[in-house]
Amino acid sequence: MAFGNNSSTAVTSISLTRPSLPLRGRSFRALVLAPETPLGDWFSHLDTLVQRSPTLFSERPVILDVSGLAKPPRGDLSPRGDAAGPGAAEPAEDRDDESAATPDIAGLVDELKQRGIRIMGVEKAEPAWLGPALPPLLSGGRPAEMAAPAEDAPKPEATKAPEPKAPEPPCKPNSLVLETPLRSGQSVYHPEGDVTVMGSVASGAEILAGGSIHVYGALRGRAIAGAGGNPRARICCRKFEPELIGIDGLFRTADTTDPKLRKKAVQVWLEGETLRMAALD
Repeated sequence: MAFGNNSSTAVTSISLTRPSLPLRGRSFRALVLAPETPLGDWFSHLDTLVQRSPTLFSERPVILDVSGLAKPPRGDLSPRGDAAGPGAAEPAEDRDDESAATPDIAGLVDELKQRGIRIMGVEKAEPAWLGPALPPLLSGGRPAEMAAPAEDAPKPEATKAPEPKAPEPPCKPNSLVLETPLRSGQSVYHPEGDVTVMGSVASGAEILAGGSIHVYGALRGRAIAGAGGNPRARICCRKFEPELIGIDGLFRTADTTDPKLRKKAVQVWLEGETLRMAALD
């Protein structure tokens, strides 16, 4: 049986595809604030730091580490200062378990916001401590520039000769040299190595380096070396007049430095948990 209809019908195939939603990862270097009790003293030190360096926290992500605000265990009747709040010395059995174990993170975040410090996340907190209006709980953070532990390499068998190792690639230079002075309001962030300034660093300027900082002129701004966790970093300058200096998380403001070192060639280094300063002349 044959069909005499030779006409053809064009069939259009319509494919409906959902537009892709690109998701990208991005890393930011955040500053971490870890409040300690009594909070009154801690805020006093923070206010001094912000007063000497008003832009230290500007346009930088800040993480709030609340591990230092842990409440005393049940049965501990010792007062905890500001963080314990009213009723800290009352017997544990008379206190509500939930309220006694929850630090006032909302009040802490509000106090920091009034100082111009906006918190992007909270670390080392219990999920019950955070409400919907508070920054999110973060986990998995680690100190900057912390290298992951290397896995043990398998030992070669006794019957096999060890394979020759491939030559390591030459190290790339990781220093940054600034040929011009750093003006007020400018900020340089170089996490991979040393920073050398051939001129001066003006008041209101800032340098953050993973390694050491060398200033061949006057240092009048802020210099933070060892920002990636390098306690061997140093700060050297020809004329010492800084607003703030720091190495590996330890800071000193201008009013806590030796006035005899002002306007002299000075080096700054870390010795244990103390910043040391000495004249180079």
